[in-house]
Amino acid sequence: MAASPKKAFALRLDPALYAAIERAAAGDLRSVNAEVECLLREALARRGVKLDAPEPARRGRPPKEG
Repeated sequence: MAASPKKAFALRLDPALYAAIERAAAGDLRSVNAEVECLLREALARRGVKLDAPEPARRGRPPKEG
């Protein structure tokens, strides 16, 4: 299995902030991680920081070899 191209790091959050993100994620049918990434992208866009579109997650089985 290939390594994930995303950067992993520890993030300490106030429990109330985490709970609010968790509720928002559930409402958007996302994981907490995906919600945090979405919120960060939105905040950066409001500040004028341009990012490439996120690479969509690969779903399903990998193609058969040979």
